[in-house]
Amino acid sequence: MPDFSYLTLEHLSTAVILLDDESRIVYLNPAAEQLFDVSGKNLLAHPLQQVFTNTEQLASAMQQAVHNNACYIEHDLILGTHAHGKLQLRCAATPLPLGKRYLLLEFHAMDRPLKLAREEQMLDQTQASRLLLRNLAHEIKNPLGGIRGAAQLLEQELEKPALREYTQVIVQEADRLRSLMEKLLSPQNATHYSALNIHEVLERVRSVVLAEMPEGLRIQRDYDISLPALVGDKEQLIQAMLNIVRNAAQAMQGSGVIVLRTRIARQVTLIKRRHRLAVMVQIIDNGPGIPPELRDKVFYPLVSGRADGHGLGLTLAQDFVNQHHGTIEFDSEPGRTCFTVLLPLP
Repeated sequence: MPDFSYLTLEHLSTAVILLDDESRIVYLNPAAEQLFDVSGKNLLAHPLQQVFTNTEQLASAMQQAVHNNACYIEHDLILGTHAHGKLQLRCAATPLPLGKRYLLLEFHAMDRPLKLAREEQMLDQTQASRLLLRNLAHEIKNPLGGIRGAAQLLEQELEKPALREYTQVIVQEADRLRSLMEKLLSPQNATHYSALNIHEVLERVRSVVLAEMPEGLRIQRDYDISLPALVGDKEQLIQAMLNIVRNAAQAMQGSGVIVLRTRIARQVTLIKRRHRLAVMVQIIDNGPGIPPELRDKVFYPLVSGRADGHGLGLTLAQDFVNQHHGTIEFDSEPGRTCFTVLLPLP
């Protein structure tokens, strides 16, 4: 351990990691723990390559600093983390000759302005999607009444009772669709907020998806059971999480691994409001990933990567999460797709 005080580093808002001459971690300040969502005590003496992924750029910056014995700054660093996927950072690597050689790494998050702009764009998109869905629901609702009435009239003319089963199916499905359209037309009025445990929501989703795809699919839990209760509409949150998990399962054709992870997030900005605490839910799958041509449009209504998909699942999920003043983001590459849902705590 180097012979200098950590007191100054403890209070910095800049994330700082100190490495020894074998690239093992000897110190992380609280800002680094928060940025990377890790515990410093658990990472001490671990090689940097075991803690992060996609470390090629970082390793190159470190080599440049050591070779020139001077500070080297990487302005556009992509670093992979186990908690957040990939982060876009600015990194300064500085050699410190303190008895033996140490390397000081300073990290600044570069994605905050981009995140705020993306949230504002996503909010506008959600409002546009909600208007489109309401118009679509209104147009569908009107002919459903005609279909239902025609089926009832046809049932009266049928002589064989067995044939009436088919008209009953038409009536029942018309009623179900009409109920769905009414929910789309008045989503705000249908909410019922109460205190709830996010793990009860995820367990319900897990049981439903495993019942639909019992073979070949594994859903693993990685829960932080110390999370406090949040306030929300349980049915809406179940539907939102179900749509995301079901999309992941269908993308893997029912064969693969989905991880449901919960953590606490601190000091987050959601839809232009700063929150001290938020519940973070991550849904991670090892499927083929979202095609590049769809990544900017996955939350648009009627956009789907499957031939039989209707393209409304993620649109509704985003709408329901936004009604809870939360956000949905995703990071995707072949073999790993992670949807992150942030929901503010009271």
